[in-house]
Amino acid sequence: MEKIIEENKQGQSLVLEQKEGNTKKLFIESYGCQMNFSDSEIVASILANEGFNTTQNIEEADLVLVNTCSIRDKAEQTVRKRLETYNAVKKINPGMKVGVLGCMAERLKSQFLEEEKIVDMVIGPDAYKDLPNLLKEVEEGRDAINVILSKEETYGDISPVRLNSNGVTAFVSITRGCDNMCTFCVVPFTRGRERSREPQSIMEEIADLYGKGFKEVTLLGQNVDSYLWYGGGLKKDFVKASEMQKATAVDFAQLLDMVAKAFPKMRFRFSTSNPQDMHLEVIEVMAKHHNICKYIHLPVQSGSTRILKEMNRQHTREEYMALVDNIYRIIPEMSLSQDMIAGFPTETEEDHQDTLSLMEHCNYDFGFMFAYSERPGTLAARKMEDDVPADVKNRRLTEIINLQQKMALERTQRFIGQVVEVLVEKESKRSDAHWSGRNSQNTVVVFPKGEYKPGDFVNVLISECTSATLIGEAVGYNEIMQA
Repeated sequence: MEKIIEENKQGQSLVLEQKEGNTKKLFIESYGCQMNFSDSEIVASILANEGFNTTQNIEEADLVLVNTCSIRDKAEQTVRKRLETYNAVKKINPGMKVGVLGCMAERLKSQFLEEEKIVDMVIGPDAYKDLPNLLKEVEEGRDAINVILSKEETYGDISPVRLNSNGVTAFVSITRGCDNMCTFCVVPFTRGRERSREPQSIMEEIADLYGKGFKEVTLLGQNVDSYLWYGGGLKKDFVKASEMQKATAVDFAQLLDMVAKAFPKMRFRFSTSNPQDMHLEVIEVMAKHHNICKYIHLPVQSGSTRILKEMNRQHTREEYMALVDNIYRIIPEMSLSQDMIAGFPTETEEDHQDTLSLMEHCNYDFGFMFAYSERPGTLAARKMEDDVPADVKNRRLTEIINLQQKMALERTQRFIGQVVEVLVEKESKRSDAHWSGRNSQNTVVVFPKGEYKPGDFVNVLISECTSATLIGEAVGYNEIMQA
């Protein structure tokens, strides 16, 4: 649940530059969070070296892959419907092979291959380098499966192909897996334990992006704040590290400082943060560097300490609010966003009111809000009864959404009359005469095109807004960031 799922990106089929000499066709579709879309870029890179070019025409595909998510039931149901579609096409094109990647692959491997017989191959999140071997198995008429979770794999040595890229913004993965056993979440079981990527490989990937003209990087992980490189291996094994390894270890605040210093003309964001691991050193690094965006996605899930304990969150209501107070104290212009679950098992009306009051205290700019749905394989599903009626969940969710929308409008209104730094990303959806980009606080800004182009850092004077968008006029290039 702590992974941001952008609804408008769900089910995108991804196309990259055609590699000369490749004769086979790959159709790859992604669901879920940014990590899944990032993983699809890694898969495309591996398969490009195996003779595959991507296609958006499923009928001509030799290999169809769907990168899946187990976070919400809706995502799983959508993937199952897509698999039915793939198999209908397979009747027309019997040579086509179908594979499932990602979190559902790990969780539902036996159903997919043995019981339902709807796919040819199942590949877990740590097994993408094994794709060439698995393809050979399939081509020889055998089902292929690799869902082994790794203690080491970070894909740091693979340069991802940027799929459907705007050429301006990119994701760079810095951690894989998660050690936080939140009772509502399947991620530790589908993506394994937490390990961090070697800093030099991160710097090299960012340098490559900078050389290609990219202007903004989001450092990506299930829990970026707990990034810890000490020579490789699981984070939980850091206690066994040598004195030299401990002395030379790199944590997230240090990594953030490194990339901001090395690439002063690039902007940096990161996602996702976990409150229990968010240290004030990170906030102080953000305050020190203009090119680190003043926005944090800080999931809380509930405003009730009792419910947080039931969720196995390692913080209380009071600790979370104190963290937020410190963030605003150090960086008053910071924007925050939340994840919130309505109707977690045993949630009372008092717990719900605690959530609403915490939201008002934290004054969020954005939110990702859901009614609780039981996910098979989680601790909550095994040990807790889903006892809050659906109508109560939906009413509480509506109240959470309504409050967030009210706060969002108030938060965007604060920019009216201000000049904000905007990185131009693309043409506005509503007008081909306007550019769309985001300010440091992650709010979308729309303004007339004028002489500017994607990749430019532009100062925009804000004159009006909606709850989600700022509207204004460009007043010149941003001197700090524009190269």
